[in-house]
Amino acid sequence: MTMRAGQGFLAIAAVLAALLGPAGIAQAQDGSALLQEAAVEPALDMDAAVQASAATAEGRGPVTNLPMPRYVSLKASEGNARRGPSLSHRIDWVFRHRDMPLRVTAEFGHWRRVEDRDGAGGWVHYALVSGVRTVVISAESADLRARDMAGAPVVARAMAGVIARLEQCGPDWCRINASGQRGWVEKSALWGVDAGELVE
Repeated sequence: MTMRAGQGFLAIAAVLAALLGPAGIAQAQDGSALLQEAAVEPALDMDAAVQASAATAEGRGPVTNLPMPRYVSLKASEGNARRGPSLSHRIDWVFRHRDMPLRVTAEFGHWRRVEDRDGAGGWVHYALVSGVRTVVISAESADLRARDMAGAPVVARAMAGVIARLEQCGPDWCRINASGQRGWVEKSALWGVDAGELVE
């Protein structure tokens, strides 16, 4: 014998009425509603934060009106990346390299959602980041050349993971400063600058 969904609901309601009485059913329903609201509320808050941060006009941040996404650098030697834009959210990641480049993907109040070259990150307080541009060597190694051309003399070589100050970028080459060593590096060997981006 099969029971339809409506019949099953009526059967459950009858059992509850017998056990709890009408007042008990009302309390149980109210309690269930409260539990559902409590479970949904944090998600709604987070959705509101993400929606607000994504509400950009023509690729600009809703808080700063700066281009989005964009690159910044870590101002401190350590920075906590949180799951949401407040101190009450748990820490998901800790950045531990001063000047490392980060990509800003969202804004909400005093908070910026950032990620590193591996996609790791979260929400950090704006005081932890700087507008000073840096890059990280993403290739196994990169030659720093005297001019922005493949045949130019090599003045230094930087290995993967080296962080350098970004000084200038053309269509294919960027001039960087890595611990005092200046030179031109192919843009494809760097993370922290977009392919079509020009930096003066």
